[in-house]
Amino acid sequence: MAAPVIPESDSIRRAVSLLNAVDAGRFPRLLSRILQKLHLKAESSFSEEEEEKLQIAFSLEKQDLHLVLETISFILEQAVYHNLKPASLQQQLESIHLDQEKAEAFATAWAAAGQDTIEKFRQRVLTPQKLETIGWQLNLQMAESMQAKLKSPRAVLELGVSNEDSKVCRQQGDVLSHHSDAQSTEL
Repeated sequence: MAAPVIPESDSIRRAVSLLNAVDAGRFPRLLSRILQKLHLKAESSFSEEEEEKLQIAFSLEKQDLHLVLETISFILEQAVYHNLKPASLQQQLESIHLDQEKAEAFATAWAAAGQDTIEKFRQRVLTPQKLETIGWQLNLQMAESMQAKLKSPRAVLELGVSNEDSKVCRQQGDVLSHHSDAQSTEL
């Protein structure tokens, strides 16, 4: 078997015991829904109202439901990151003592939607901001009344940065340079 991609921590063990107790008939639909929204960073897979319905349907406390949902998301994100094959994912899950039926449900859901999910992750921007435009300006101050030989260059950079919502904002910054010229002396 390949190196484990899902660490066996206390929270994973607790989540696995909760997952093993979840109704097997509803579990594949839960996986499918999480897979559909997995690539959306800012958006939760379920609304507050839907989470309340899930609590009732799966007979879980709110914190236990959150642990289950976060663990499922984590497992699927690891599958994306490591580009796991469905059979390998199933082996990984069985190695952390997830019931075979639930591990098969993960593998089936991953076989159906895994490649689409990986492609959606590839298209997603990983950084919160993206550089769109660059502008610059160079000013050179040649002298002041107190300093006759002053040469003071000043550069202004303007960076057009877009965030995930495709809004472009301009950020300006001064780049100061202190350049000492070698002075020649005439004899």
